[in-house]
Amino acid sequence: MGRSLLISQVTDFNAHALLSMENLIYIITVPLSTSIILANLVIILGISCNRQLHNTPNYFFLSLLVADLCTGVALPFIPLMGLNRELSFASCLVVHIFPNFLFLAFLSNLVMVHYERYICIVDPLHYNTLWMHRNFSLALLIVWTPPLLFASLPAFGWNNWSGPDWNNSCESTQKLPPLSNCSANLTSCCSYKRVFPNAFIYLEVYGLVLPAILFIAGMTGRVLWITRGQMKDICRLHRSVERGNQASDQEQRLNLRYTRCVVAVSLTFLACWVPYLIYMHVSIAFLIIDTKGRSITNIVLSCTGIGSMAVVPMVLGLANKQYTQPAFKLLRKFRDRRIRAFEPAPGGDSEAKITWKKKEKAEDS
Repeated sequence: MGRSLLISQVTDFNAHALLSMENLIYIITVPLSTSIILANLVIILGISCNRQLHNTPNYFFLSLLVADLCTGVALPFIPLMGLNRELSFASCLVVHIFPNFLFLAFLSNLVMVHYERYICIVDPLHYNTLWMHRNFSLALLIVWTPPLLFASLPAFGWNNWSGPDWNNSCESTQKLPPLSNCSANLTSCCSYKRVFPNAFIYLEVYGLVLPAILFIAGMTGRVLWITRGQMKDICRLHRSVERGNQASDQEQRLNLRYTRCVVAVSLTFLACWVPYLIYMHVSIAFLIIDTKGRSITNIVLSCTGIGSMAVVPMVLGLANKQYTQPAFKLLRKFRDRRIRAFEPAPGGDSEAKITWKKKEKAEDS
């Protein structure tokens, strides 16, 4: 009787703890996911509606937006990968492999976009002859296929489903019920440790993710350095033409614009990349010390870290007025029509009608 009561109490406690963790994940990720999805739809609409933007660089950026949109959809499910749940083998593989594939595809597209823009600045003369422009379909295949193949490795046998390592996360004894929320039938206990071996996690973090982030940071720093040198050359030529030693207003504006650019890039890196880097190393630390559960700190770091990194394409897209112009026009048109609904329509005066129609055509154009 006492043992049955103990089992019931521990089971209820584990179920309540799991529900609390899931609610915390949804509270943090759902607003982030909604913002990422809406912002990407706005930018995708802007590129699709403007024919002048239908070129190869924007197609690469469009692929990044699609990957970011998918990451926004999968964002609430990525932190859930750290919770132990009762799932079958096939379902457990799907809920772990698919979000991981979307994340790796997003990172691969982000590297490709930064590389394409980096070559545009570093070597503009040979920019149009790049293999990415000549074989656009091959470039898309490269940024989407390798992430899918790597993320699918656990489905081809590289997993711990039948190995001993899962005992650390879903263990049970004869005296006590399971320490996690999983049932006594250990074959139904789905844990990321059963799907991803430690070697797989280390390879993904230090062989793919971290080098990609460092590669993006290196290209960004190189672009800023080249921009600084070109700005100095412009200022030097301007002084030689003006024959003056004092800095002109135009030079001061250039320096101010460059300073703003550096500050914007630095703040973007601090706000978007640093939280993910912290989360990544904290997760590795939890993996090394082999914790039995998922702490609230780790959940908050995972939600904010992955969400902040998914904001990077939004920052790049919303900073370009060409991408957001159709959305702003649509909002302005909707606002003006709502204002007109409360205004009296022009009467019988023909000139007033003509003026009203001209105003509508000007706003539509």
